Amino acid sequence: MLVAFSVAPSGSESVHDAVAAAVRVVRESGLPNRTDAMFTTIEGDWEECLDVVKRATEACAAYGNRVSLVLKADIRPGHAGELTGKLDRLEQALQRTAERSEAECGEPG
Repeated sequence: MLVAFSVAPSGSESVHDAVAAAVRVVRESGLPNRTDAMFTTIEGDWEECLDVVKRATEACAAYGNRVSLVLKADIRPGHAGELTGKLDRLEQALQRTAERSEAECGEPG
């Protein structure tokens, strides 16, 4: 299961410290994770992921009187390593379409 989430406090001028506290919880969890400019994605089972999201949200709550949480999950039983696997398959698809496009146009890459 992949869970992408974003937490931010309300009632605070800057969210950097709050987000850092949440990301620290994620990184210390031991679950595979990746943080980008918009979301943090973690991989694990239901209980593991939701526990980390809850603890990260609680860490963020210390920085404001209200917390916004956005969460999206990809639930695919029997699959692991999808944090990188999905990206690997995307890169392969991009390479195939680029090669097809070059072949159709007759232009070298």
